[in-house]
Amino acid sequence: MEDACPAPLTELCLALLAHSLDRFSVERPDGSLSLRQTLVFPQELADQLLHKMATEGLLNDSTVGVFRNCQQLRLRRACIRTARISAEAFRRALCPHRLLELDAAGVNADLTIADILRGLSEHKEACEGLQRLVLTGLTMSLEEPAGRCSLFSPLLGLRSLCLANVDFYDQGLAEVCALPRLESLDISNTSVTSLMPLLSCRGRLRSLTMHQLKRLEMSTPQLLDVLAQLEELQHLDISDDKQFTSDVARQLLERPGLLPRLVSLDVSGRKQVTDAAVCGFVERRPGMQFVGLLATDAGFCDLLSGEGSLKVTGEANETQICEALRRYSERECFVREALFHLFSLTHVMERPRPDILQLVVSGMQSHPLTLHVQLAASACVFNLTKQELAAGMPVRLLGSVTQLLLEAMRNFPNHQQLQKNCLLSLCSDRILQEVPFNRFEAAKLVMQWLCNHEDQNMQRMAVAIISILAAKLSTEQTAQLGAELFIVRQLLHIVRQKTAQSLVDTTLKFTLSALWNLTDESPTTCRHFIENQGLELFIKVLESFPTESSIQQKVLGLLNNIAEVRELHRELMCPGFVSHIRQLLHSSEVEVSYFAAGILAHLTSRGEEAWTLELPLRHDLLQQLHSTIQDWPTPDCEMVAYRSFNPFFPLLECVQTPGVQLWAAWAMQHVCSKNASRYCSMLIEEGGLQHLHNVTSNPDTHPDVCRLANSILDSLERHRTRAGHGPPRHA
Repeated sequence: MEDACPAPLTELCLALLAHSLDRFSVERPDGSLSLRQTLVFPQELADQLLHKMATEGLLNDSTVGVFRNCQQLRLRRACIRTARISAEAFRRALCPHRLLELDAAGVNADLTIADILRGLSEHKEACEGLQRLVLTGLTMSLEEPAGRCSLFSPLLGLRSLCLANVDFYDQGLAEVCALPRLESLDISNTSVTSLMPLLSCRGRLRSLTMHQLKRLEMSTPQLLDVLAQLEELQHLDISDDKQFTSDVARQLLERPGLLPRLVSLDVSGRKQVTDAAVCGFVERRPGMQFVGLLATDAGFCDLLSGEGSLKVTGEANETQICEALRRYSERECFVREALFHLFSLTHVMERPRPDILQLVVSGMQSHPLTLHVQLAASACVFNLTKQELAAGMPVRLLGSVTQLLLEAMRNFPNHQQLQKNCLLSLCSDRILQEVPFNRFEAAKLVMQWLCNHEDQNMQRMAVAIISILAAKLSTEQTAQLGAELFIVRQLLHIVRQKTAQSLVDTTLKFTLSALWNLTDESPTTCRHFIENQGLELFIKVLESFPTESSIQQKVLGLLNNIAEVRELHRELMCPGFVSHIRQLLHSSEVEVSYFAAGILAHLTSRGEEAWTLELPLRHDLLQQLHSTIQDWPTPDCEMVAYRSFNPFFPLLECVQTPGVQLWAAWAMQHVCSKNASRYCSMLIEEGGLQHLHNVTSNPDTHPDVCRLANSILDSLERHRTRAGHGPPRHA
């Protein structure tokens, strides 16, 4: 699959250009952009650039200006779907091109069909050369009554026209059918009441799509009589959404000799369609390639399974359902129907199916604001990515579907089942650890859900997600997230509940981890923690679970973050707290002792003038700190992950308190020895070499500290040698 490979270089380059267009352009007096250099793009790349800008929401009156130069960027197949551009910008930038195709589906209401047709009619090349025009969902005109705009006639070269979901009437249909080369017409969900104008192009019309033609006033015999005269018709779509009881599909299927050239027929959603009638119709036309049978009573016999050369949309099996998702991605009612049936199949899938997940993604992308589509799709996503199935999915595909899940959470914040589906899918190690997506946005959305719901099972998942996401965020993002007071209060509320219940479970552990990560190098979050009685609560946690080393480690890790904030030292210097930390300094668990030592190192690092408790206590703590660190065994694995070494550098300067220096040096040496590729590079980049050389060159530095500092310098030298940078420069 394409998603299993890295993105093509062409795609990456076009994305960079599209998102950074101002860097390569100058601004005209009217505010539009023009490329600085007179480069000539290959024609296909110009089409791709326009398409990318449109689909990613980057096409507007300013950026579309780069296409005014038809020599630099020559367009042939222009896609401006969902763009936000004015009629004037469209006329000046796109109409001068010798277009073969124009897809303007879903553009903003300020650009009407009349605007597009007027703009094109000003250029003879466009009128004669344009072969395909898609105007799905557009407004006919802001000035003239609907359906009275007679501007199609100049498009003499037009072969394919899509007017689905447009206020389009019989008069317009008559004008369109008079176009001399028209072969394909889509009038789905329009206001057409009679198909009689189609007879004027019966000798050339090969494809007719009229899905949900609800205002049709013709009887079934009248309709079939018109269709019978369309002698060249090969593709016919009369599908509906099951709201009407017309028997037109049944009569069409049973009428012998009708449409003998037909190779594609779609009757999805129509009543009274049976296997027998469809099979008879197909058998009389050996060249049939496709039959649409979704939401009908047909499609359950072998001939219509969809497994062979005859493609079928339906609900009888996986093949039919997948075909429906492929063909109907823009039809909300059918996407919903297909996803509903797909969900029952995904329960029993035992191997990764990226092909099916991609179809679900397409449906979600096409209907982001349709609740029932998002609800069914998110349920399918969970079944397709749960447990080991996620491991077999391409990273790019998982990234796309994760972003769509976040969009669904944002669009439907109050729908509990949808939010639950999305959280279940997000709670995946593969997704949280390896997949690229907006983790900051995800953390905010999950926190908002957590603050509004008390479901215990979902609460456990939510805090698990937040704890993992918080560790993946940048320092700035973590600080921004933790600065939201409601987040800290909610997490403390959960800790308070669990402590009152004397309950150690995964929810408590994940919540403590989340708070630990959110307070990392974030003074504002630390201040919120203190101001909301977090210190008192965490002392109670330590007292409530005296034998739970994993709980102690998380609590002390967070308190170590608090201790890094000098302005909060006064809050920590209370006899009861310091006494408790002093006891934990002597824990047999080196992880617990390590964080207790870190808290004491920060509190004692500022000298006697900043110490508000008894001075003999400070001297005693420093001695115990030094001797305890000397006795620590070498841990088997990395105990802690750091974003930066900056909090350690001030501690290395405390020559008068070697216990403080020793803790900082031990911490740095520990992570550099356990994960050299990450931490040695980080230490060098942050200027750690100079700090370490200052320590080793100072004659007052304690020998134990010097020994550790030299050990770190040796590790850095070995790392640089392995990396091919040579030995480090000495100060």
